[in-house]
Amino acid sequence: MTQYWLMKSEPDECSIDDALAAPRATVPWTGVRNYQARNFMRDGMRIGDGVLFYHSSCPQPGIAGIAQVASTTRPDPTQFDPQSPYFDPKSKPEAPRWLLLDVKALRKTRLLGLPELRANPALAEMTLLQRGSRLSITPLSEAHWQLISGELLKS
Repeated sequence: MTQYWLMKSEPDECSIDDALAAPRATVPWTGVRNYQARNFMRDGMRIGDGVLFYHSSCPQPGIAGIAQVASTTRPDPTQFDPQSPYFDPKSKPEAPRWLLLDVKALRKTRLLGLPELRANPALAEMTLLQRGSRLSITPLSEAHWQLISGELLKS
């Protein structure tokens, strides 16, 4: 059964344009350093699941594209690289703490920003819109996926 997710990426690290330009339009989703987000990848996400590609920590945050999960999880190599901003000295190759999976960009959309998302009462329960929500990966209900992807595909 297909599930749906919202995945945040800082566009200066990996934008929807970067993902689309990558080989096979597929990028490894590195740098997740939150246990709940890691667990979503490990326990919930499956190849083919729908993804709303969200640009965060930028002047105009919002949903910028549609993607899909393209692989199962594997250890994130950035946790072992002392030169990486995602280095974790407590993580060991024999017992990695952090995982990644591949995300395949399907298409760029118009930017669907927070004000527009907040203005739709049907999205009020969406995790992204909850006070204090900062997770980089959050599940979406099928209803929210249908509403948002339908809105994006109209444009």
